[in-house]
Amino acid sequence: MFWGALHGALAVAMGAFAAHALRPRVTPRELEVFEVGARYHMYGALAMLLIALAVERGVASRWPGRFMQAGLVLFCGSLYALALTGVRGLGAITPLGGTCFLLGWLWLAKDALRGRPPG
Repeated sequence: MFWGALHGALAVAMGAFAAHALRPRVTPRELEVFEVGARYHMYGALAMLLIALAVERGVASRWPGRFMQAGLVLFCGSLYALALTGVRGLGAITPLGGTCFLLGWLWLAKDALRGRPPG
């Protein structure tokens, strides 16, 4: 629950940063990339809250949350860094984060189908 709430706060902060401080300093494309990171940051934060509730209820393992956490850092973090630095090579990290998001959702689905998972 803590990590989901923390990421939710960070997503709001990043969205506000994009809207108020970043807009006059970057290109429209860089702003768009940053905003995609902020949007997915919020989606991931909400997913982590959902996963925390599922773990508390005993219907999910911690693995979906671990994958979501990795997805947030790799996917959103790489988009933020790409928009702020313009270093195109950082875009190579983004699909790894997206894969982590997918694995988190799929693991959560597996846990939901099987009932209480181990670990």
